[in-house]
Amino acid sequence: MATARAERTPGTRGAPLLELQGISKRFGAVQALTDVNFDIYANEVVALVGDNGAGKSTLIKVISGIYRADGGTIRWQGREVSVHTPNDSAALGIATVYQDLALCDNLDVVANLFLGHELTTRGGPLGPLGSRGPLGVMDEVTMERRAVEVLRRLSVKIPSVRIPIASLSGGQRQSVAVARSVMGDNKVVLLDEPTAALGVAQTHEVLELIKRLRDQGLGVVLISHNLANVFAVADRITVLRLGRWVGTYDAKATSHEQLVGFMTGAVPGSAPAPQEDRPAASGELPALASQAEAEKS
Repeated sequence: MATARAERTPGTRGAPLLELQGISKRFGAVQALTDVNFDIYANEVVALVGDNGAGKSTLIKVISGIYRADGGTIRWQGREVSVHTPNDSAALGIATVYQDLALCDNLDVVANLFLGHELTTRGGPLGPLGSRGPLGVMDEVTMERRAVEVLRRLSVKIPSVRIPIASLSGGQRQSVAVARSVMGDNKVVLLDEPTAALGVAQTHEVLELIKRLRDQGLGVVLISHNLANVFAVADRITVLRLGRWVGTYDAKATSHEQLVGFMTGAVPGSAPAPQEDRPAASGELPALASQAEAEKS
């Protein structure tokens, strides 16, 4: 039987790296998220699953600072914070790897890893319009050395760090995008469908990379429709359905059939049932039926 939340020994892991409580987001008449809870600790992979339209992408964009939540609380390492822009999210130590990877095919691996954060010979990042000074130039040697170190630490295998991204396989491109997310002092990495459109061998390569990120102390959030991949790497699984939090479950104690049931609504989740889903009192019309009658009148 699936447990509602993986048990933790009090005091052994402290506060989660990232914790969201009661997150809500509306787009006009569409309520995309309603009272969603989510958390992630260091050294773990948490999968975020749900059918199309469940609210996974919206939640990730709230965490990434692309969308501003209408309600709820966000805490980072136990401290309440505001995330209004992507810069706010990045400053906390949250990196996001989207499905399109945002890589430049014409640039080599080193240039992609440091894109927007290039180092100069004066020891710092290159500011807007070369604000480090008119004589500052990019420190190609240091960037290449650091790129090799990061790729080696993550066991990413590519022919050369000077090869154009366009020459790499899908799995290698994904690995470079993930490696870019850990170039700074990031503690949480969000991966949006990292194995989509990859072959079997490339998928295995990316899943092994996710495990290595976890083993190196990061919190990894995996958004995926592939439940086999989810069970292969996830420690816990958070389920969303129709913009609501269904529950968070221990991956080892949850079966494939139970997870599908949570996603489809066939199996009740651990979250309290929304008001409109609760049985109506005697003589009372359900909320949706009442609304339909009102529209008819």
